[in-house]
Amino acid sequence: MGQVYDGKMLWHPSESVIRDANLTAYMNWLETTLNLSFESFAELWQWSVDDLGAFWRSIWDYFSIVASRQFESIITDHSMPGASWFEGSRLNYAENFFARKRIDQPAIIFTDESGSQVEVSWSELEVKTRALAAAMRAFGVGRGDRVVAFMPHIPETIIALFATASIGAIWSSCSPDFGSRSVLDRFQQIEPKLLIAVDGYQYGGKVFDRRSILAEMQSGLPSIEKTIIISQIPGEEETKSADSSIFWHELIDQYGDADELAFEQVPFDHPLWVLYSSGTTGLPKPIVQGHGGILLEHFKMAALHLDLKPADRFFWYTSTGWMMWNFQISGLLLGCTLVVYNGSPGFPDMNALWKLADSTGITYFGTAAAFISACMKAGISPSETFDLSRIRAVGSTGSPLTAEGFQWIYDNINQDLAVESVSGGTDLCTAFVGGCRLLPVYAGEIQVAALGAKVESFDQNGNPIVGEVGELVITKPMPSMPLYLWNDPGNARYLDSYFDVYPEIWRHGDWIKFTERGSCIIYGRSDSTINRQGIRMGTSEIYRVVESLPEIIDALVIDLELRGRESYMPLFLVLADGISLDDGLRAKILKKIRMDVSPRHVPNDLYQIKEVPYTLSGKKMEVPVRRILLGQPIEKVVNPGAMRNPESINYFVDLAELLANH
Repeated sequence: MGQVYDGKMLWHPSESVIRDANLTAYMNWLETTLNLSFESFAELWQWSVDDLGAFWRSIWDYFSIVASRQFESIITDHSMPGASWFEGSRLNYAENFFARKRIDQPAIIFTDESGSQVEVSWSELEVKTRALAAAMRAFGVGRGDRVVAFMPHIPETIIALFATASIGAIWSSCSPDFGSRSVLDRFQQIEPKLLIAVDGYQYGGKVFDRRSILAEMQSGLPSIEKTIIISQIPGEEETKSADSSIFWHELIDQYGDADELAFEQVPFDHPLWVLYSSGTTGLPKPIVQGHGGILLEHFKMAALHLDLKPADRFFWYTSTGWMMWNFQISGLLLGCTLVVYNGSPGFPDMNALWKLADSTGITYFGTAAAFISACMKAGISPSETFDLSRIRAVGSTGSPLTAEGFQWIYDNINQDLAVESVSGGTDLCTAFVGGCRLLPVYAGEIQVAALGAKVESFDQNGNPIVGEVGELVITKPMPSMPLYLWNDPGNARYLDSYFDVYPEIWRHGDWIKFTERGSCIIYGRSDSTINRQGIRMGTSEIYRVVESLPEIIDALVIDLELRGRESYMPLFLVLADGISLDDGLRAKILKKIRMDVSPRHVPNDLYQIKEVPYTLSGKKMEVPVRRILLGQPIEKVVNPGAMRNPESINYFVDLAELLANH
């Protein structure tokens, strides 16, 4: 690997890339159709946030949104929350997908750990969506009813979403690796009428039987009137856990001759789905987003920022419990083929997904920064084994991608691709900072704020800043912002979650720094940020340095600022097999941090632990651990059902008692 540092230019788009970019076509259309001419992306972005109405109207027109009734106004209220978009319009999210169906290529290429590949045509997608929608109507499910899915990332889940949306019902999903308590904590809040579930799943070469969890869900969700079961346990006889259950294949056969797929016409802000916050404290927030807002936002991101085209094969490694699942489906709006994978990214080894990229011809490879880090630690070089030359972009999200991660992609995938580090969230089901195919890629940096997203960095006094780390805020409304949180009288929880610090300004909870050239760097969660002697730093900067040491597998750093006393910052370390935290390693770690981070950010103490606590969606639980170590009761801080490894939290409970007594 060559020398790498933050801000080093790693890639510059060629003339042909710029000429053929979707952004270029869009800008040409603006000039021809609206007489709007922009010399740069920066100028285009400025217009998009200065004139929200004109920008979002252009997205509606440019992508030819299918609607049975046109809008009477574009935006009538710019307040947050409360902005009202495209009033008077009637449309349907699912209809806009099938209006763009293609017969010349598959809609989905599906594979799992067995390596077998199944192609799903647009025709099959439509036939099965039509059958399922007809069955839902026969079951009495209709507009506004909730349909929930306990399913992995398989084609049936996409079909179920489309069927749900087509009849105006409201979708919500959880991955089958969620525990029953975590699922019930989510689904009980929205009182679903229909459950679609698998009886098991395969991961890491093992089969996990979820029939007992399914029975608990049916018992714990009294509003469920019908359950559709998809059998996923090889060699096991199909069994129904309740009389109200029916098997997927029986249902598709029974309703396979249903009439033409019809689409319920709903208002722009009709609820489409309910997503959930991670739920590390209290019940997960049920975030409601609408048909029209998601449709416009995903058209914009998939076409103008990801640059997806009909010939693309679009992959993002995700689960149905993460908003990236919802986001990946947007690729079908552009007519490209989705590559869908169900299984472990590390089975049988860290080359599994790169082998998939080769065999399916993936052109856009989306993943999490943690996966790139794991590939680096595994010492693999995929391009030496697989043909990855067709990949023209790698997307990364979930956590900040380091400069070394950027460089690894160019060294080990291919030299001529765009690395698009993106950041956003479940709360808006999109990325609000991300890629731009017209601009260079710099190591460690996200290229741009997304069009129509007025993302800024605020200092502690609420003033916009450039060149310094500040609070990530969004100062103008976006159509995909939550309509509301489910069962939240007076918007109390919604306001407390996003507008508690800056009234009418969205505070996202991340540290961000914008550069003079308009790119940005995310430094991690602002509520777990380290503030030492007035110098603020995101935890990701310490992880990057510490986890580069071969002896260290994982790390968690917590800054315990207590009133009236100096802050205390412990660093918790998961070490490689056979390694112990002796004096030599301690000295090596502290020197590394002192030299590569700053003397101010040298930890007060180092602790060896077995595991770092993680949420089910793979986030380090910095804030809950911080609160526990500050003396807050565990029952008010952590929901074990929302954790991937709940037993790991016990160490910190014991440590909190020890610290309290000293």
